[in-house]
Amino acid sequence: PWLDCLWIVLALLVFFGDVGTDLWLALDYYRKGDYGYFGLTLFFVLVPSLLVQSLSFRWFVQDYTGGGLGAVEGLSSRGPPMMGAAYGAAVSATPGAQRLCRLSVWIWQSVIHLLQMGQVWRYIRTMYLGIQSQRRKEHQRRFYWAMMYEYADVNMLRLLETFLESAPQLVLQLCIMIQKNSAETLPCVSSATSLMSLAWVLASYHKLLRDSRDDKKSMSYRGAVIQLFWRLFTISSRVISFALFASIFQLYFGIFVVVHWCAMAFWIIHGGTDFCMSKWEEILFNMVVGIVYIFCWFNVKEGRTRYRMFAYYTIVLTENAALTFLWYFYRDPETTDSYAVPALCCVFISFVAGIALMLLYYGVLHPMGPRAKILASSCCAELLWGIPLPPDVEPMAPQIPGYRGTQVTPTRAVTEQQEDLTADTCLPVFQVRPVGPPTPLGRPYLPEGPLIKIDMPRKRYPAWDAHFVDRRLRRTINILQYITPTAVGIRYRDGPLLYELLQYESSL
Repeated sequence: PWLDCLWIVLALLVFFGDVGTDLWLALDYYRKGDYGYFGLTLFFVLVPSLLVQSLSFRWFVQDYTGGGLGAVEGLSSRGPPMMGAAYGAAVSATPGAQRLCRLSVWIWQSVIHLLQMGQVWRYIRTMYLGIQSQRRKEHQRRFYWAMMYEYADVNMLRLLETFLESAPQLVLQLCIMIQKNSAETLPCVSSATSLMSLAWVLASYHKLLRDSRDDKKSMSYRGAVIQLFWRLFTISSRVISFALFASIFQLYFGIFVVVHWCAMAFWIIHGGTDFCMSKWEEILFNMVVGIVYIFCWFNVKEGRTRYRMFAYYTIVLTENAALTFLWYFYRDPETTDSYAVPALCCVFISFVAGIALMLLYYGVLHPMGPRAKILASSCCAELLWGIPLPPDVEPMAPQIPGYRGTQVTPTRAVTEQQEDLTADTCLPVFQVRPVGPPTPLGRPYLPEGPLIKIDMPRKRYPAWDAHFVDRRLRRTINILQYITPTAVGIRYRDGPLLYELLQYESSL
């Protein structure tokens, strides 16, 4: 737990360092009379911040109203079970006290978001919920779920802000330093914090995404740190080549960015993703991911990524080399000879170092363990093609005589399939397995109570589960958790094979 708190504290420090140095640099440009640089620097700080704060406040409004716990008759007066009797007595005292409490929440959230501190508050609330999940053992699971919701929200917001603010800010400041032919301390610090912010957010996002899914093994902090440096070096190579080229060819650089974004967005849309709940939201999401692809790789599709990553990094290396060599041949030798060769070396050495760290991550520190190809029999490979399997450690509670309630009798079709599969000597897919130690395929999950059953297919990794991105579904689950404190998990309806594997469960 202390590592989780430390990770969040460091994320806050990176956030404050990034925004603080950018504002300080904008003020420095203003004092020196560089009003153009001042305007651009301030623009890339304020506009993304306003957009992200608006989105954060909108999420708060959706969570707090329109079907939330407070809007359900009888719930707000009873108080959540996790808060105990004191909370229930406080909120059930008078209707006026309830209105005052709700008004204070609205005022607090409004002030926080007007001050552009919505993400800071979400980080603090994530730490609070995480600490409570350790202290309040009787409600540990519910505090943990609330923490995961909050942490997912702040990571999505940070991902959006970094690629709207930190990434263009980094290119801008490097371009200014190249044009001025000088590297002062403050622009260098601002560029370094922007670069660290980009790498940190990407590593944090992917770690949390794996942590949020019980069908995936969590990413270790060692793996997250290696991924951070992998991103740090590859993004460094990318933005240095951008800055070198943009210092001479501003118009062509803009054309290049637009063309690259269009090509990447089309590639993502053509490949098919499943992150959002509607078609148009999915297209908008793909266009935003296209912005991310201007700077770095971002996995958005299930399956083997090695070929897509190879294609992407081949394109990026070609573009980096072309941009850098065009700058080198058209530069002014009198003003750039002192750093021309080191700049070229930095572009290619950073890229190679980043790729080496990426291979280290996937080869040694990936949550799935060392990359080893597991072969299955041809009949099972044909049977299971394209259908995601649950983790091997998924418990299947045996039928206990006399125990009812959470037990579902296997259907005739399931029994017949079991006999057929056994006769064909395939893998024991339908065998009831006891709980074992964690394996690279997933984490052990102990359903010791009723499950909330969602009658929709589960989104496949690397997409978020639907209850993380669909606010209405999240509110419904919160209400079910509220009125059923014994609920221990969430189960999605999946393909036929998965549905038959999950025989022994109860659902709400």
